[in-house]
Amino acid sequence: MAITARHTATLALAHALSAAERGLPVFPLSPTKLPALRSPHRGEPEPVLCRGECGRPGHGVHDATTDPTGVRSLFAAAPWATGYGIACGRPPHHLIGIDLDVTSGPASEPTGPTSGLASGPTGPTSGRPPGPTPEPAPDSTPGSVAALQQLALQHLFTLPETVVVLTPSGGRHIWLTGPPNVVVPNSAGRLAPGIDVRGAGGYLVGPGSVTARGAYRPAPGTAGLAPAPCPRALLRLLTPPAPPTRAQNHRHRSGAAQEQPARGHGLVQFVRAAHAGQRNTRLFWAACRAYEHGFGETLTEPLVDAAVHTGLTEQEARATIASAARLTAGP
Repeated sequence: MAITARHTATLALAHALSAAERGLPVFPLSPTKLPALRSPHRGEPEPVLCRGECGRPGHGVHDATTDPTGVRSLFAAAPWATGYGIACGRPPHHLIGIDLDVTSGPASEPTGPTSGLASGPTGPTSGRPPGPTPEPAPDSTPGSVAALQQLALQHLFTLPETVVVLTPSGGRHIWLTGPPNVVVPNSAGRLAPGIDVRGAGGYLVGPGSVTARGAYRPAPGTAGLAPAPCPRALLRLLTPPAPPTRAQNHRHRSGAAQEQPARGHGLVQFVRAAHAGQRNTRLFWAACRAYEHGFGETLTEPLVDAAVHTGLTEQEARATIASAARLTAGP
């Protein structure tokens, strides 16, 4: 048993050093996924707000370092550590973790980092009338994955090829990077049920870690990838809005009419980016969204122009937009 524990601790250190070499700040974790080192300020009569300024280890994520000597020192102080945490929001990567809880079904092994996650309606439409992309059956797609699919469709973003870590409970962690001037806060379920976010001040359990529930491991095909930049549309969802200025308040009072062009511009660009085989479907989807938000008629001509730009005829484009108008008109 002692040999097994020593072997696990040695592997945890090796994985942590490898992560640190790639610029990821790390610190030791216990089998409970909590920081392995206890606070040096425990037992003091008054609470101490210290984030490592005292120079002693035991400050959790604030101990995280990329210095190999520092990493070895931390693990030497915690020989019982079986894993390591990776601090999010720290340079150079400014890591953001999207934690998908998929415990509602059996653990799945995605064939790629964004397997099962759609960014918008795609695929050929020949042989059938334009219509919304079929969604996965409710019993085959975990709720958090379906929620992320819906967010991607609604906000027009695509998840890039990036690191994905499979958790012992059947979940997965999607690694993304953020810009240095943006602070992404931690959240649980704010983005959607079953989706937690690890940002500044938070940490992810690193692949190769062993916990009381099992091991964390890279998803097939993602171990050699670097964390990819977070799509701008998703980044906007992850960051809290800034307090409104006086000018912003004035624009808000002017009504939704001023908001429509900006939203409509995104839909038009979505159609203009379509390739052969997805032009009709993208146009239909964008037109549906425009009509649902009350500015379908206003956006008809820009959408027709965008569709013609991709290679559709004007007649095809207008017929597809008319189909979207009928579908969203309701009974």
